This record gives sequence, C-alpha cells and structure tokens, in this order.
Amino acid sequence: MIGYLPSEIVKILNPVRVELGNDKSNISFLLTDSRKLTTNESETLFFAIRTKCNSGVRYVKDLYSKGVRNFVVPNYLEEFETRLVNELKDSNIFYVKDSVEALQNLASYHRQQFNIPVVGITGSNGKTIIKDWIVQLLHDDKNIVSSPKSYNSQIGVPLSVWQMHKDAELGIFEAGISQENEMSNIARVINPSIGIFTNIGHAHDENFYSQRQKIQEKTKLFLNADTIIFCKDHVEIDTFIIQSSAFDNIEKFTWSRFSNLASVFLKSESVGLNSTVLTIEYKQNIFSITIPFSDKASIENAMHCISFLLYLGYSSDYILSKVGKLTAVEMRLELVEGINNCLLINDGYSLDLNSLAIALDFMKQDLRHSKKTLIMSDIMQSGIEEELLYSKVAKLLELGNISKFIGIGKGVIRNSEKFTMDSSFFETTDDFIKHSVFSAFQNETILLKGARYFEFERIAKLLQRRTHQTIMEVNLQTLVDNLNYYRMQISSKTKLMAMVKAFSYGTGNVEIANALQFHNVDYLTVAYTDEAIELRKSGITLPIMIMNPEEESFDDIIRYNLEPDIYSFRILDLFTRFAEYHCLKNEKIPIHIELDTGMHRLGFIKNDITKLIEKLKNNPVVEVKSVFSHLACSEDAEMDTFTKKQISDFKQWSGMLKDGLENENLCCHILNSSGIVRFPDAEMDMVRLGIGLYGIAPQTEVQKKLGLVARLTTRISQIKEIEKGDTVGYGCRWKASRDSKIAIIPIGYADGLNRKFGNGVGKVEINGYIVPIIGVICMDMCFLDVTDIPCNENDEVIIFGNAKLLQEMSKEIGTIPYEILTSVSQRVKRIYLWE
Repeated sequence: MIGYLPSEIVKILNPVRVELGNDKSNISFLLTDSRKLTTNESETLFFAIRTKCNSGVRYVKDLYSKGVRNFVVPNYLEEFETRLVNELKDSNIFYVKDSVEALQNLASYHRQQFNIPVVGITGSNGKTIIKDWIVQLLHDDKNIVSSPKSYNSQIGVPLSVWQMHKDAELGIFEAGISQENEMSNIARVINPSIGIFTNIGHAHDENFYSQRQKIQEKTKLFLNADTIIFCKDHVEIDTFIIQSSAFDNIEKFTWSRFSNLASVFLKSESVGLNSTVLTIEYKQNIFSITIPFSDKASIENAMHCISFLLYLGYSSDYILSKVGKLTAVEMRLELVEGINNCLLINDGYSLDLNSLAIALDFMKQDLRHSKKTLIMSDIMQSGIEEELLYSKVAKLLELGNISKFIGIGKGVIRNSEKFTMDSSFFETTDDFIKHSVFSAFQNETILLKGARYFEFERIAKLLQRRTHQTIMEVNLQTLVDNLNYYRMQISSKTKLMAMVKAFSYGTGNVEIANALQFHNVDYLTVAYTDEAIELRKSGITLPIMIMNPEEESFDDIIRYNLEPDIYSFRILDLFTRFAEYHCLKNEKIPIHIELDTGMHRLGFIKNDITKLIEKLKNNPVVEVKSVFSHLACSEDAEMDTFTKKQISDFKQWSGMLKDGLENENLCCHILNSSGIVRFPDAEMDMVRLGIGLYGIAPQTEVQKKLGLVARLTTRISQIKEIEKGDTVGYGCRWKASRDSKIAIIPIGYADGLNRKFGNGVGKVEINGYIVPIIGVICMDMCFLDVTDIPCNENDEVIIFGNAKLLQEMSKEIGTIPYEILTSVSQRVKRIYLWE
C-alpha cells in the first residue's frame, strides 16, 4: 500500500482549512465507518461523513481514544461537533466542503499513480459475478486488485481503488448508480482503460425518465476508456453507444448471439442440466467451451468474461482450461446454527485481506459467545509479500479478539509463529477433517474464511447443526437497507424504536437485535419479558420496552434492566409496590406510559390523566421515560380523519402529562411504519418501526423502496408419476384429472404452512414456474402438481421470496403478511445472510 504524508494530503484535498498536529505519520488506510476500525490506527484517515440521519463527527472522540490521529471533517460544524473536534489534540484535521467528495478526490489522485490496465464494470446485473470470475480466470497469471464483495457505491468505489499497490498488474472495479449525476464522480475515481457494460434492466427505473437516460448515465464511466466490451443483443445499449459521438474514438469490442458482425459470435449454446457448451467464432476461428452453468444469466456473464480474455489476447486453449473451473460466486456471509451450541459464519468461498476484515467485523457484531474461532486457509494471489501479508492477518485477528486460530495451507504454516493466540495448523482441508475432534467445538462463534480452492464447504457441513431442508433465509443487509429508508424519512434528532416482538416477526430475535444494535437504533420493543431476557443474555445492551409486563415477571424486569409499558392503574400500583421493596435507595426504574387514543386495546384514557399525574408525580421508584399511543389505521387513507383525531388527542394528552410531571423532555411517540411515511408532522420525539423494517408496506410507492427480509424455501423430496383418477393425500381430497406428475416437499402445518393453502388455494415457485399445492397439507409435508413444468428431486421450492408473493399468499387465505411471517415455526432453520 502506498502511503501519503499529511502535508501531501493537504495538497491533494485542498481543504478549506487544516490543522496539522503531526506531519510524520504515514497515511495508508481509509475509514468511513467508525465501527470498522481494525488495524494501524496511527496510519488511518477517518472521513467523517454527514448524512440526513447522522454525522460521522459524532464518533471522532471514540476513534481518537483508540489511536486515530487523522480526520477529514466538514468545514461547517454544529456546536456539539465543534466541541468534539476541539478535543482531538495533536491530530491532523482536514476541514473540507464535503467529506465524500474529499474521499473521492484522494482515491482519484491515488489511481493516477498507476499506469496499468484498469477495468470498470457497470450495468444492471452481473457486475460482481463478472468481476469475481475474471479474478478466478486470471489469478494464476496476473496480480489483480479488485473491489471487495460489491463495493460499487460513491463510498465503496474509492475505498476499492485505494487498494491499488505497486505490484498490481490489473485493476477491476465495479460501479453502481441509482440516479442521475452519480456516475461522473465514480468515473473519475476508477478512470478505466477498459469498460464492460453488462446489461440494462429495470432496477431504479423510478429515478430515470427513460432507459436511454439511464444508459447515458451509466456510460459516463467509459468516456475516457480505450475500449468498451458489451453485448450487441442489448439493442438499447448498442444503439446508444454507436450513435453517441462521445464514443467515436473508443473501440467497441462486442459479442452477440445473432450478429456475426460482432467481435465475438456465439454461434450456438447447448444447455445441459448443469453445464452449457458454447460454440464461439472469433477472428474466423471456431471453438467450443463448456461452462459449469446452465442458467441464462450465467451464460451471459461467462460470455462477457470470455470476450474480455479474448480482447486481452488469451488463446482459446487457455480460456478452455480455465472457464470449466469457474465456481459460483457467493456474495453473502451466512450465519447458521452450529453443532454443540456454536454459531457458524460461513464465508468459505473467497479470501483476501479486505473480505477477511469485513467478515471479522461481522463476527464482532454477534455477542452471544465470548470465544471466537477462525478457520482460515492460505490467502492466494494477494499481491503482498508473504511475510508482510500474514503479519497483517495476525494483527487483524488480534484486533478482532480471535480466541482460537486454525490455519490451513502451506503458506499460513510457514508463518505460524506470527499467530500468538491458541493456534493449530494443517496442510490441507483433508488433514484438518481427518485429525480434528469436532465435538470439541462448543459454545463458540466459528468463522470459516477460505479460498475456493480449499473446499471449506466440506468443513461447513460438519459444523452445521443438522436440520431438514426447509429454510428461512434472513437477509440482514436488506434489514439495514429498510431501516435506513425509514431513517431518511425522519429528522436526525428523532429517536427510532424497533419492534422485535414475536421472534422479530418470525425472522429471529438475537440476530436481528444484534444487527439493529450495531446500526444504532435507540430502543427495542418486545411483547413479553422472556423475549427480552434472551436478548440480554445474548449481549444486547440497548434499552428494551416490554409491552405486556406480567406481575410474575417484575423481578426479571428489574434484574435485567428492562422497561415496562404501564397501561393501567392496576399494573402501575403492582409494579410500584414491587419496586419499593426490591430497588436500591434512590434507584428509579424507567417505565413507559401507554395512552388509549382510539384503538381501545390497552392504555389510559383522557379521564385517567389527572389521577395518573398524581400517582406519578414525585413517585420515588419509577421514572417515566416516554408516553405513547397506537394508531389503529394509519395505512388507510379513508380513515385519515380518525387517525388525525388520534394524533391530536395524543398531543393534547401527552402535553397534559408533560405539564403535570413538569418534564419538558418527556419522549412522546405515536407513529408506526405507515405513520412515519404518511404523517411526518407527527414524528415528535421517537417513532416505532415494525413491519416496514421487515419489508412490507401497504403503500405501493413505499413497497418499491423496501426489500422483504425473509425468504422461505424448501426442496423437492420425491417426484411421482400417477395415473388419471388417482387421489393424493389424507381424505383423498384431490383427484388427478389426467396422468400427472406430483412433487412431495418437506413443509407442513407444523412448519407454519397454513392448512388453508391446500387443495389448489396456495401456490409456490419452482424454477421460475408457479405451481399449485394440491391435496390436504400434512403436518410435515405437502404435495404439488408439477405435471407441466421441468423439475427434478432436490430442486429448490420457493414458498415466498419477495413482498409480492407474501402479500398474494396472505390474500389467498384472507389474512395479512404479519400472520404468514410469524407463523413460520422455530423448527425451521434460519440462515442469516450479510451481503
């Protein structure tokens, strides 16, 4: 890594003003998220980025205490921010107009120091896969620097380009945009000599008035390139590039299924079950290549990679020897239950320093086990001298509080002395499996991080807790995206309470709470005390409100520092008497007061408030933290008059409480997920985010912005041929009207699949086809009519995978998505994904 002195940074950034406290430190590492500080604090430059929801300046003091001494901050600071920055003694502080722009300026300057081929990839789909496949194809031949995971944003791109080093021979970076006027900033950072335009789809259509405008924005990445590689069959892309004078002097290297005028002509493709034979004509030579994939997207991605290698001058023999070994790209970390009460984080498909740091950061978020074990293979083709590489790895592990390290590979063995924690080493994966006692893994979090060559999936199978084939995938990145969408709707000063009751709407409690705590929500809410105790025992320290505090749980509420919802005089009197006998002197227990403004479920009414104030004022054992109410129909425009009356009443009644308790700082909240969007004037001091957090919204425009957090799948256990007139299932309720093919899948009403979905009411998806559930749903399995679709045993079956499917399912049986989600049994394995 090339480093820069602070005085050089001044010349590059041209800040509005600067304070140099130490010009001798070499700046080699960039940081934009204070939680992800891992190594080399004194050489790290932190960019304090201000967003609508937050300000990075809030975290400079914490970073300073950890050893960071280089900071980029906005020139305009709030009063409290100025106080924080003034405490950064003996530090280098660069005041800039915009921190993101400054980050891009620095990365752009760094990019200019290298005269090597740099590839910029953009398009609607396939960017990350094409990038990673090119790395797979060329890693034996070239020293490559590439984007970690899918770092393709305004912030991710400069962090990726910053990795370029003196030994690099090829750079490959992806660029993603969601609206106009974004690509120019990314383009000047990557400054590619070769461009790859994957395709154009409908993602982010709402932010562009036409496909042509979106193509125009994406192609800004290539304006200074020497060559653009793309598929002529995407007519809109081809037409725009050919017609635009901006690309007159740029070479167009194309491929096509239909036009032999393209540089590379795909003459035919023979699709098998798990592979495809591609017959290709290039420079009048015809050759065939087999790729280990059969889906359309993979064929297109492979053709972009093949075209790129042909453009670089690689022979068909070289390509043939490499393409057949391509492996699927896993872009997500998986968190699953392991054996012996372990947690297993499976990221065993790719390995470099950056992805290792990302995985270790994810591991730190889980607080259930203090013992943390890393199983890691050799890092291949890092471009860093081996001894320095493993010194950096050892430092990362120390900062990540790794308790035990298991290294697999000759390279890590040669550097074994660098690992000071409890360590063991094996030359191959086979050696590890053969000589390890897997029952010794107990009550710990295990991270699998390996290069694809080492086949760590074999280790994963041995460490995973055995379960049946029905799985709920929970995407934590989607959860955070949804959280950030709602954060953008509220003021940065407004607190956010996240609902994690009912097993976090069926998605899992501890994992969801961990992610929310890491991403700085202010409060969590559960229905019952037992739910909160589990969170506390798992390391969750956020304030937790209990919506249904029962008398027998009062002792646990106090013991675990929980905060009850007080909704009646009976509960208030019981809790007050209990607290008087069980609290320390001068100790006050935080409580929340619920008002009933119209739902008529729980809560005090207006006539109770005078008496309530009398009981609360000068109460020696309780402290009112907030007052709140529930909206009954905030999603229904036809009921807006009723909702506005609820809001008006709440403002009046909560004002009475504030005045009576003489507490102007009393936190007031009434808005739920729909209310946040539809009644922004009523956000008050805090909002409560429930079903919207998990990806469901009644409003069409809001739904487009959200992603469904959960995906429920299973696999076909058996396929049978039955004759016309045969019946299926209990009670012979379904009779075949023709010779039919049925599939049996291992999911039933004990897994949460409602029996009402039987006999053709419910539908599932297999290989892109929608098929009906037939017969009566059994406790542990059900039947599908797959007569008209291609499928095989063990094929994936999607019960629901997006909000549309889930909403359609709920309508089919006259319920709501909440019920479908919360009904999924806890015996169904949850796999937590982080992209």
